Amino acid sequence: MSVINFKAIQKWGKIPKNIKELLVNNVFCPGCGVTTIVEYSINVNKFGVLLEGKCKKCGNEVARLVEDE
Repeated sequence: MSVINFKAIQKWGKIPKNIKELLVNNVFCPGCGVTTIVEYSINVNKFGVLLEGKCKKCGNEVARLVEDE
């Protein structure tokens, strides 16, 4: 995991550990379907926190948006 900015890690840090695990392990890959995101970075998006990384199964680029409340 890499962090692009401090605000992103603050938002990500407020999410409970068990929920983070669910989010990381429930990412959509166009080739594989539901997968785990690996080698991901955490960015702030206008809608929340954006995880950008690779599919654990095939290595394609994937992303997961975690919307703000």
